[in-house]
Amino acid sequence: MKRYKGKQKYLDPEVVKMISKMEIRARLVVEGFISGLHKSPYQGFSVEFAEHREYVPGDEIKHIDWRLFGKSDRYYIKLYEEDTNLKCYILLDVSHSMSYSSNGMSKFEYGANLSGALTYLMLNQMDSVGLLTFDDSIRRYIPPRASPRHLKIILHELEETRTGNPTRVSNIFHDFAERIKKRGLIIVISDLLDDPGEVLTSLQHFRHKKHEVVVFHLLDDDELNFPFDRLTLFRGLEDSLEILAEPHALRRTYLDHLEQFLGRLKKGCRDGNIDYNLINTKDSFGKALTQYLAMRQRTY
Repeated sequence: MKRYKGKQKYLDPEVVKMISKMEIRARLVVEGFISGLHKSPYQGFSVEFAEHREYVPGDEIKHIDWRLFGKSDRYYIKLYEEDTNLKCYILLDVSHSMSYSSNGMSKFEYGANLSGALTYLMLNQMDSVGLLTFDDSIRRYIPPRASPRHLKIILHELEETRTGNPTRVSNIFHDFAERIKKRGLIIVISDLLDDPGEVLTSLQHFRHKKHEVVVFHLLDDDELNFPFDRLTLFRGLEDSLEILAEPHALRRTYLDHLEQFLGRLKKGCRDGNIDYNLINTKDSFGKALTQYLAMRQRTY
């Protein structure tokens, strides 16, 4: 893929530099092959032609579209739906709770930046990537493609997206697990503010379908540490509930419940062979992503 140039809202050029030589490979066997090796497990003429990309050294000459060469005097490779062994699906939560921010960047903006960087990364390693945004229903689904121009499509969608309705994580995941047929890599970016038992069951649905699952659990620093010290009016972002309370009276109970909530998610993901990553959105998303990728490469 050509080096990224220009400026987009959800693709930081500095982060691109940080990740451009990194990879994200699936640890699990997908359709009988190790994912990320870019060798299709499908042969014959049953695959569907998808698009072209420019020839790069190392491509097999037999895949050059000679008719297009005759018209353009440039070499292009014909891509098919199954030409990349790894299909990646980014599931981005755009529910109203994702709009919360105590440090200038909301959870949604943080997630959108992660989505943009991960899209660049997957396309840079010549894998397919798609995007699904959701709140209490599927808002938008862009199927995976491996074309470099797919980056612009996904970045545009991220820029046009606004947070909306309450979270219904489990319903969305169950529905989507039944819709996608080819096994691949599922990347969930969400605050997971739903019933943890239902969330884990729906994540396991992906595993039951033989997908590999990576979870980026985004929470604001306020949500993780409850730093309030004055009489505060707490308003629900996904309902009309309002509570005027003295934070000191609530802090211990809140943190105990949070610890139970996070502990249940971590253990459930670990037991289900799901890659779980808790992220405080006050931390640099570029640093958080590169640290995760470096760790993943060490353990691959």
